[in-house]
Amino acid sequence: MRSQTAQTSTEPQTDGFDPERVARLAAEYAADKKAMDLKVLDLRGAASYTDLFVICSGRNERQTKAIHDAVYEGLKRDHGVTPRRVEGLQEARWVLMDYIDVVVHIFVPEVRDFYRLEQLWGDMPHLEIDAAGESAQPAGETG
Repeated sequence: MRSQTAQTSTEPQTDGFDPERVARLAAEYAADKKAMDLKVLDLRGAASYTDLFVICSGRNERQTKAIHDAVYEGLKRDHGVTPRRVEGLQEARWVLMDYIDVVVHIFVPEVRDFYRLEQLWGDMPHLEIDAAGESAQPAGETG
């Protein structure tokens, strides 16, 4: 019997996208479901296991699951991109979607406050995401 907290694909599909493109798309799908405090951290050169983190919050477990569903279905349906694994979906307090070079973290606020990933990786560059979910220019760059 397969664990209900992890979905796995034997071979993740990346549709030829670069990690930044996958992260931007994931952020847009999350924003469509009203994800809060959406951030994309660039870990290239600092972490050997991934390039980018997409971090966001839902108000409650129901919303975190809806955000997961939007990211998962949108990337799969529109771009043929599927995660290698998904963890935490049953409880939906911290859902982790592993797209290999991009890891999407969807939290409820109290769990995000406890683990504080942004502070752990605080010195890493990040991409700004505007309120409509469209990715903007890298943080610190101007027009």
